[in-house]
Amino acid sequence: MSELIPANIVIADRTYRLKIEADEEELVRKTGKIINEKILEFRNEFAGKDMQDYVSMALLWFATEQNKAGAEMIKLKETAEKLTSFENYLDRVIEEAK
Repeated sequence: MSELIPANIVIADRTYRLKIEADEEELVRKTGKIINEKILEFRNEFAGKDMQDYVSMALLWFATEQNKAGAEMIKLKETAEKLTSFENYLDRVIEEAK
């Protein structure tokens, strides 16, 4: 386990002091940047809401994107399994034809 380092991450104009693994620092900062960009996008699109609304919208967007990525991974795994099964079938057919 690598050593935890302190990192200040700003989300919606609030600073959060976190302890993260050094090799995850870039990912955490990029994720924070994406979240802040989405908050700004929602602020521009839906004027008059409070910051909590924008943060909630960004959270919902981010969670939905994660679920989409997970669903795509499942589809890819299922496709790979089907292709492997088909390849094994073809190998058996070729072997029997010899």
